Amino acid sequence: MSLAERETQVVERVAKQLFIGGSWRDAAGGATFKVEDPSTGAVLCEVADASVEDAFAALDAAAAAQPAWAAWAPRDRGEVLRRAYELLMERQDDLALLMTLEMGKPLAEAKGEIAYAAEFLRWFSEEAVRIGGDYAVSPNGQSRFLIMRQPVGPSMLITPWNFPMAMGTRKIGPAIAAGCTMVLKPAQQTPLSALALADILREAGLPEGVLSVLPTSDAGGVTEPLLRDGRIRKLSFTGSTAVGRKLLEQSAEQVLRTSMELGGNAPFLVFDDADLDAAVEGAMQAKMRNIGEACTAANRMYVQSGIAPEFARRLSERMGALKLGRGTEPDVQVGPLIDARAREKVQGLVDDAVGRGARVLVGGAPGEGGGYFYLPTVLADVPQSSELSTTEIFGPVAPIIPFDTEDEALAAANDTEYGLVSYVYTQNLNRALRVSEALETGMVGLNQGIVSNPAAPFGGVKHSGLGREGGRVGIDEFLETKYIGLGGL
Repeated sequence: MSLAERETQVVERVAKQLFIGGSWRDAAGGATFKVEDPSTGAVLCEVADASVEDAFAALDAAAAAQPAWAAWAPRDRGEVLRRAYELLMERQDDLALLMTLEMGKPLAEAKGEIAYAAEFLRWFSEEAVRIGGDYAVSPNGQSRFLIMRQPVGPSMLITPWNFPMAMGTRKIGPAIAAGCTMVLKPAQQTPLSALALADILREAGLPEGVLSVLPTSDAGGVTEPLLRDGRIRKLSFTGSTAVGRKLLEQSAEQVLRTSMELGGNAPFLVFDDADLDAAVEGAMQAKMRNIGEACTAANRMYVQSGIAPEFARRLSERMGALKLGRGTEPDVQVGPLIDARAREKVQGLVDDAVGRGARVLVGGAPGEGGGYFYLPTVLADVPQSSELSTTEIFGPVAPIIPFDTEDEALAAANDTEYGLVSYVYTQNLNRALRVSEALETGMVGLNQGIVSNPAAPFGGVKHSGLGREGGRVGIDEFLETKYIGLGGL
């Protein structure tokens, strides 16, 4: 079978309808929207476009299924996740190709994301049976405290386009383990991965009504009425800080439990005692994972002045050697950005920095041909006043900003409203701990360029979000604590 035939086949296999109450259905009124291949701009297919009427049908299903689902044995909920994990891994190649077609990342990265996504299902399959409680004697000895954990209830899950499978499983995994029903709204650009995941969970034995999936071109119009309805009790959102603020306002009316993973502006600090080879390799990982379209991407590279020129030379050499192209082509390392607007934003940030005195060492322009490509770019001597220093780039651009002292580096790194992740390269143990403690971020990559792991708590501080996903605490976002006082003893 040729690659073109495989591409057609994996797209055709995915249901293009809404998944509501355990069945596939057209949108009310039959509306659809187009899904594009960002490497060519060509239309892959059309999928059902959910309306408010569809959203309430999904909420009705979730509310009706909640009592019975919460009563399921934890082991049985875990087994659904375990079977789904196995199915994802069995179909890794086809799911990766599907993701590459709708999102653009190279196949090797897409396969990595499927494995990463599957690990959330495996991790939370094991956490389902570890939902604990407590029993204690009151201080005066007259009563007993019984503490239990119960599911929050129907949950609204909103996922982004940059990790269309992993951001789904990172939310769905703990919700299933905790016993919550769900309404999932995937990003308009990448609905196919979410629809494929819904079908896998159905096949794994997830009961009808526990999960509904609503692709839509009207995100705000579909989600806001549900958040204000009163039956949704939890919102989990991954996306921009601007949208997160609006969702928090809407959630306030019903006092919803919220967890949010929002924007980032990650500093990447390289001190003059760092292993320079390791620092450059870490910079490549932190910057170029997912074409730079990641909230964890290194956004500002602060390099101590004495080693900044050599670091810039090595990084430019590595970035310039990357192969740009359609993610399905052999050996491609950098795919397209998600759409034309994303590419225009990246070019505008580069132009602003150059206009303020930055030097282009490599790249600095859109790629040739069709699709939304942008060349891997390194900029030297980027002034702190540039927009690159304050704006999440979401593209393959590495701005290098020299610094002299540790205090100067820390002040610049913390000079942002965001606080998701930071990276530090140094071989001095005291400095490593001192700087890690002083950085105002929820995560720190210490001599490593990737921090994401299903077994670790992921999340930020300041305007980068609320709550944590993954790790032992990830399930807590979907559980309420109930206290029962036992008297008459």
